[in-house]
Amino acid sequence: MRREKFVFNHQSLQYDRVVEPLRYTILRIAAFCCAVGLTAFMMMFIVHRYLPSPSERLLIQENDILRSQIENAGKELTEMSAVLNNIQERDAAAHRIVFGMDPIDQDVWQGGRGGHDAYTDLRELPRSGEHIATLKQELDRFKYQLDLQSRSLDSITVMATQKEEMLASIPSIKPIRSDRYNRHIDNLSGFGYRVHPVYKVKKMHYGIDFNCAKGTPIQASGKGKVVWAGDKGHYGKCVIIDHGFGYETLYAHMSEIKVKNGALIERGETIGKVGSTGLSTGDHLHYEVHLNGVQVDPIQYCYDGLTTAEYAELVRASQQSNQSFDSH
Repeated sequence: MRREKFVFNHQSLQYDRVVEPLRYTILRIAAFCCAVGLTAFMMMFIVHRYLPSPSERLLIQENDILRSQIENAGKELTEMSAVLNNIQERDAAAHRIVFGMDPIDQDVWQGGRGGHDAYTDLRELPRSGEHIATLKQELDRFKYQLDLQSRSLDSITVMATQKEEMLASIPSIKPIRSDRYNRHIDNLSGFGYRVHPVYKVKKMHYGIDFNCAKGTPIQASGKGKVVWAGDKGHYGKCVIIDHGFGYETLYAHMSEIKVKNGALIERGETIGKVGSTGLSTGDHLHYEVHLNGVQVDPIQYCYDGLTTAEYAELVRASQQSNQSFDSH
């Protein structure tokens, strides 16, 4: 609607009625509309820019919850890493003390330091980027150390199995049961230079002679495989057992052999009976222990069933410079 106004006319001394031109009316309406539109735009901008929508508020809440969970996960991962480090320390002790082997190298365990940062993209994320990158880095390190520890425990399992097999195989009991002979016997010929029963001169004696009655059972001193069962020259009826790990034992002058060549033998299993076959001067068992092809003193492998004093007496008896019962 066009405006009307009254203007005082100084010549006629009265008010004249003046109607606003149409163009002014249009300009006034246009200016009002522009002001209203600009105000509405500014209000919408402020609302959208500074006041989050319901969906945005929900996302903000979810982000806060996720950030809190990330921080808690980081703390839990730190605790689990501490537990894993403790396991690694005990694993290292087992390698050193039990198996005499080197544990995981610390530089390998830590996975090295420095180099290219593989988490740059994560760190550049807004708000939680640094937290996520740190958590991912710790998680990757944890997975790496867990894999190392798993393989180390696998190696311990293998070594423990081998150790168990080795302990079962190494000669560790006397070939004659303790109740089958006099523990304090003086008539025992041990490892070392002894008087030859035929030539009456000192010659090297490579085993121990157990003086027992004919027919006394002879037992295997360790788990193994029979590699010889039969006559063997001056040894007479003889059994040789390969125990693995470089060990062999020889049992000579038997009156009877109870095992066959190739048989698998358990420790304590009867393999024959005492006799005097071959080059021998009386019923006895000649017992040898070979380590990596070299004869060693068998007395070191005859501790079972004896007190410290009884073992010392057995060692004393075996070291007497007496006559052997055979020529070897």
